[in-house]
Amino acid sequence: MPFSAAAPFSGGEPADVTDPALETVRAGQPTPGAVGRVGPGADEDLADPAGSGRRQRHELWMRRALEIAVTGPDAGVPGLDAGVPGPGAGVPGPVLDSGSGPADDVPVGAVLYGPDGTELAIGRNERELTGDPTAHAEVLALRRAAHRLGRWRLDGCTLVVTLEPCTMCAGALVLARVSTVVFGAWEPKTGAAGSLWDVLRDRRLNHRPEVYGGILEPETAAILRAFFR
Repeated sequence: MPFSAAAPFSGGEPADVTDPALETVRAGQPTPGAVGRVGPGADEDLADPAGSGRRQRHELWMRRALEIAVTGPDAGVPGLDAGVPGPGAGVPGPVLDSGSGPADDVPVGAVLYGPDGTELAIGRNERELTGDPTAHAEVLALRRAAHRLGRWRLDGCTLVVTLEPCTMCAGALVLARVSTVVFGAWEPKTGAAGSLWDVLRDRRLNHRPEVYGGILEPETAAILRAFFR
């Protein structure tokens, strides 16, 4: 699962890679994909009433996703349990050894935050651990959040993941109506948030999340680089 940095955004509204009306396309840009909106890039500080800029908030959340990628989820955390919705309920999920996850699973971590910034669910790649080809970090976080909330619509939520989502995960994020997607390292071979495809901002879809890429990219890329060394 290789990865690389994309060129920084130079301004203006980014093109949708999947828009058939475009003759030329650019690499995915760290900008919102909401219809009719030209928003701030990931490198811009956007102050809000709470006093925390958007970039600072995204970096804080990405550090949490990095923690999940490196150490794995702990039993009993919100959205991880297999029982009834709510923290600490049901049978705990798998506990991973401190400082490492399953040896064969790519260390990708994801966290889903509610509209108020509450951590709803987490996920880490578990394909090798569970033998499930769909057990990507993003999908697991979406499943657990939906289970906890008792609904499939995740309007207003933000999904933070350490690696650019693939087509499966990008499609799931659109279908779940997630409002914002924040990711770390770019994935030029399978990325579907601007690198190879731009599913999240495809103008033909009925939902387009805001997208911010390259957040804490050196840190997220370093974890993956160490895994594939």
